[in-house]
Amino acid sequence: MGPAHLWEVKRRFQFEFLTSRGLRPQSRLLDIGCGTLRGGIPLIEYLRTGHYLGVEARAQALVEARKELADAGLEHKRPLLIEADDPAQVHVSEPVDFAWAFSVLFHMQDETVDACLGLVARSLTEDGVFYANVGLGDRREQQGEWQGFPVISRAREFYTSLAAGRGLAVADVGRLDTLGHPTEAGGRSMMLRFSRVGGRA
Repeated sequence: MGPAHLWEVKRRFQFEFLTSRGLRPQSRLLDIGCGTLRGGIPLIEYLRTGHYLGVEARAQALVEARKELADAGLEHKRPLLIEADDPAQVHVSEPVDFAWAFSVLFHMQDETVDACLGLVARSLTEDGVFYANVGLGDRREQQGEWQGFPVISRAREFYTSLAAGRGLAVADVGRLDTLGHPTEAGGRSMMLRFSRVGGRA
């Protein structure tokens, strides 16, 4: 979840970023690594009933997420929250317009990132988009751990190659600090945009 003093900043950033990129109440959103719904609560409130799908590997985080949902009085929005540590086992019933993984991919091992992109590829509408921030580096390097998950920087080509294998194209959106998000990772923290090859740019 990160430092407590950045909680509201990170919550606000997620909502403002996605709505600035075209998320609308009628959109369907897949939130990969939704955690305790730090970013999810305002998104659930904004979206139409049943249009938010969150996936999380940690059972305890989802327990807290459901408490947050109840405290916010948003249970009637019927978000679908799924516990799954393997994205390959997740299948959505209706295609999504947006997929989102905020500060998630750099906590995944390589094979899990690939499975995550597989989930995105089979879940997006034809013109759907997936946004994810990553830690970039010249080579693959584990820089520590967070709550039992690794913190891994990778070359951009790693994501480009895996995405191509899933029929997805990758574009740079910008560094997180230039997008309005405070970050300690400097120029290495980049937001990427994934879309179907041949889909709308």
